[in-house]
Amino acid sequence: MSYQIGDFVKVEKDGTVFEGHAISGDVGYITLKMTGGGYVAGFLETDVKITVLKQNDAKTTAIAPKDAAKPSGKAAAKKKQKITIVSAGGTIACSLNPETGAMSPQFSAADLLSEVPELETIADIQTRDVFQLLSENMKPSHWIMLAEAVYDEISKGADGIIITNGTDTMTYAAAALAYMIETPVPIVFTGAQRSPDRPSSDNHMNLLCAAHAAVSDIAEVLLVMHGSMSDTFCSVHRAVKTRKMHTSRRDTFKSVNMQPLASVDYKSGEWTVTSEYVPYTKRGEKKLSLKPELDSRCAIVKFVPGADPAILDYYSEKGCKGIVIEGVGLGHVSEEWISAIQKLTDQKIPVIVTSQCIYGATALNTYETGFKMKKAGVVEALDQLTESVYVKLMWLLGQGFDYEKVKELIVTEMKGDMSLMIID
Repeated sequence: MSYQIGDFVKVEKDGTVFEGHAISGDVGYITLKMTGGGYVAGFLETDVKITVLKQNDAKTTAIAPKDAAKPSGKAAAKKKQKITIVSAGGTIACSLNPETGAMSPQFSAADLLSEVPELETIADIQTRDVFQLLSENMKPSHWIMLAEAVYDEISKGADGIIITNGTDTMTYAAAALAYMIETPVPIVFTGAQRSPDRPSSDNHMNLLCAAHAAVSDIAEVLLVMHGSMSDTFCSVHRAVKTRKMHTSRRDTFKSVNMQPLASVDYKSGEWTVTSEYVPYTKRGEKKLSLKPELDSRCAIVKFVPGADPAILDYYSEKGCKGIVIEGVGLGHVSEEWISAIQKLTDQKIPVIVTSQCIYGATALNTYETGFKMKKAGVVEALDQLTESVYVKLMWLLGQGFDYEKVKELIVTEMKGDMSLMIID
């Protein structure tokens, strides 16, 4: 029986039945994306019985090799919103390099669309490649490039944006775009913990859920990834309140000091707002604008017992313009550090203190050390995450604000980066 990419099919071979969506593969073979999240590949079409259980509404044209042109999506009768997939590399774009035995980014945004043709049942998809990098190699200059590409796509009429990005530093990139762009439409970061050529890859589900988020009413910078280890739902996180919690689990991202904004069911695409008490920016409420300037001359310094405060002198001598110190507990550092902090603030270098703890907030008005730190000019981040406040500091300095204004704005809620209530 003939079938198309994206059709939900049943494949029978030697008494065993497999069900899943047909995805692109080698000519003459059928490759399935299983409903449980894995892949079954390499069935010679002449050796199996294929039954189409549900046709792909996007009506893509034929089974084609992976290097074939991407489906256009224009055959759908119902008018759909326009989404642009902006590719920045990462695991979701990786495959194994047989020469080195290592993973490297090789798939374009068009390749990802070819792998997940069901995306075109959700929206009219366009693609754009900005760069192909593993996220540890991204710098603030790359965040600016992403922001400019996203701004350009929204200016040209995109109703939503999906950014495929490496997960290791995704929260930094997502936070940067949250501060740089006022957006009237959703901007959704997604990626994968397992590459598309692995049986347990999470790229298929994450991309589909990201597409549902991109056509939703939440016009913020979001991060959408698995909400559990199973292929059941994705969580929709606010970019500036999200942290990667596990090196390899598919549900690695968690909202911190708040609940996720929403969840998306994988099979139905049904959208559920998590809490009525967490407000969010709705589609069309903001006018599109871009302020991409960043001052990358900032640093994160982690305090540990016995750490030499001379590290602060080093950053000052190297021309650092802002420092985030990740303190212990409520945000403390050793009293030996206080004179070094005072030297920084005397030079009008903002010093922001966060906590090594994942949950809760800084509270320097509790212990004697905290009082001394505040007297030396430290600014508390409260419940802002280290990653987010670091990027926020770069952005505020990049806008040209002076020392006192930076100190004021760093503790002013922006983009939902400070919680209305702390989740114990």
